Amino acid sequence: MIRFLRHIVVTAPLLVGGFAPAHAADDSLAQALGKLAPHANVQVIELALAATECAAAQGQAPADRLAVIDYSLPSTEPRLWVFDLVSRKLLFHELVAHGRNTGENFARRFSNQAGSLESSLGLFRTSGTYVGHNGYSLRMDGLEPGVNDHARERALVIHGASYVSTAAASGQGRIGRSWGCPAVRNAVARPLIDALKSGQYVFSFYPDPNWLNTSPYLKCRTARAVVGAVAPP
Repeated sequence: MIRFLRHIVVTAPLLVGGFAPAHAADDSLAQALGKLAPHANVQVIELALAATECAAAQGQAPADRLAVIDYSLPSTEPRLWVFDLVSRKLLFHELVAHGRNTGENFARRFSNQAGSLESSLGLFRTSGTYVGHNGYSLRMDGLEPGVNDHARERALVIHGASYVSTAAASGQGRIGRSWGCPAVRNAVARPLIDALKSGQYVFSFYPDPNWLNTSPYLKCRTARAVVGAVAPP
């Protein structure tokens, strides 16, 4: 099923009556980021940019940096990209964990509920940092009602974890899993968190048709066009 969905994401423009998806409002930015991240699905990058522009149209302040997580990829592949939107640079390309109940190597289930131990989809805004049980961590606020708006009470934060490593991936066929947090390698946690703290965007993607069709940040004109290209039929 997951392999099928990944195939759909890559080939969807050919499946929508020859429809060529619109880029985010700033074509050149989407193209630039795609060139910086050749292993990323450019349609997911376009959708992330379109979502942030839709958020701005709804009153959210602009951000300088954007993290994109593509949960359609296996956990053994780097599937987190952090972009500087101002200087148009790729700052990080990293492994990232999903929740224990979201799946094994491939993500399958997502939730907004406390205690689910599942990851959440959608657009997040980062907040402040703190030092807690998992060390230096970054709070996030989910912007999408019913999808990720319980992120703060669920303590879904970006933090480092020893179970996120290439050694773990090769040894058990997947990296370790969190309680829903997008955990990263310990070695990169602090600089990555510092790059994303204080009001930056995090966009978590998976080709879930219900989310793609109902997200308030995927309803603007450019976002709708890209959704048509990535949504499963």
